[in-house]
Parts: sequence; C-alpha cells; structure tokens
Amino acid sequence: MRQLTLDLLPASPPSLDNFVPGGNAETLGALTAWLAGALQDTAFCLHGEAGCGKTHLLRASGFDYVDAAENPMLEGLTADAPLAVDNVDRLDPAGQIALFALFNQMRMNDGRLLTAAGQPPAHLDLREDLRTRLGSGLIYRLQPLTDDEKAAAIAGLARERALKLAPEVIAYLLRHVSRDMRTLAALVVALDQYTLEHKRPVTLPLLRDMLRAP
Repeated sequence: MRQLTLDLLPASPPSLDNFVPGGNAETLGALTAWLAGALQDTAFCLHGEAGCGKTHLLRASGFDYVDAAENPMLEGLTADAPLAVDNVDRLDPAGQIALFALFNQMRMNDGRLLTAAGQPPAHLDLREDLRTRLGSGLIYRLQPLTDDEKAAAIAGLARERALKLAPEVIAYLLRHVSRDMRTLAALVVALDQYTLEHKRPVTLPLLRDMLRAP
C-alpha cells in the first residue's frame, strides 16, 4: 500500500470548524464554550480511544501544545499561557509533579489547561493529587465516528475538491486503509492529486493503482 507522507496530509491545520463531530456535538459545544471563556473551570479533559479526534481538538484550541509521549517531563513549559497536554497519562514522575504545579498556578491566575488521554482522569495511572486536580474540571468522552459518519465525512471532503467518489470507492477505502479520519482525509487529498496527474476519473481500479504505487 502507498505510504502516506506528510506532504499528502491535508493542508488545512486542525480547527474546530474542520473537526467532524459525528456523535460528539455536545462535547464540541462544551469545548467551544470553554475556550470562549463561557465556562470558568480551570481544566477540561477529553478522553477516548485512539483516532477519535483528541489530538485534533487539542491542536485546534490554539493553546501551547505538548505531547507527553514526546516530552514526558514537560520541559520548557510555564503557566504563562493556556496549555494543551496530549497523552497526559504518559507523563513521567517529574512531569506529573510539573503539571501539578502548573495546574495550581493556573487556577490562581485564571489560566486554563486542556488535556487528553485514553481514559478519564480517575482511571489514569498518575499521582493521586494530579488525578484529583484533573478530575475537578470538565470531563468529556469523545466517541469514535461510525462507518456511516466516516463515509459522509469522506464524501464531504471530496465534494469540497469537486471530486466525485462513488459509494463503492468510499466503501473500499473504509475496508482497506487505516480508518482514522486524518488518514482518510489525507487519502482524499492524495486521490485528488493522483487523478489530476493521470487525467483519469476516480474508479476502483484507479484507487487500487494509487494504493499500490510506491
């Protein structure tokens, strides 16, 4: 299968507008209100399985973003700006102490902390005092998109590019490639480019050719 590289990913950065909510309309509405300052809680935690959109929303927040899987000590962070900490469950002991201190500073100064993990704070393997702090704020679960919702999202992305995708093409994508929306969106971009390069309409044979291309 063709290996997707960064240049095939959608050019548009993650935003609240290009997030596909599916069954997450309530969560998206609460996050939007919190980001706008309508809700005063210091912390907002998103949890859910991989591929449900947590990272998209953290990056869309406009907060200083850090992935604890890559920076488990939270080196270089301060409480001077709102923070978005992804994979908060991957913090090492020093990172947990740092986040606890950052949370306390934010609470005193009306700062805000957005976090994401696979499980809600109460179920994370973190220091008890940090779990308590994270659990004191707003907690929402992101539901993965259903196949029908993914198919509708793919069709919508294709329409934005004036690309006609037959139902069987969309069904093939859902059966044969990674099912997270970032990859599926990247494939729509790649397919659009491939059809322009080869001057052929989108058909199943063309899609198979693209996926087999080096």
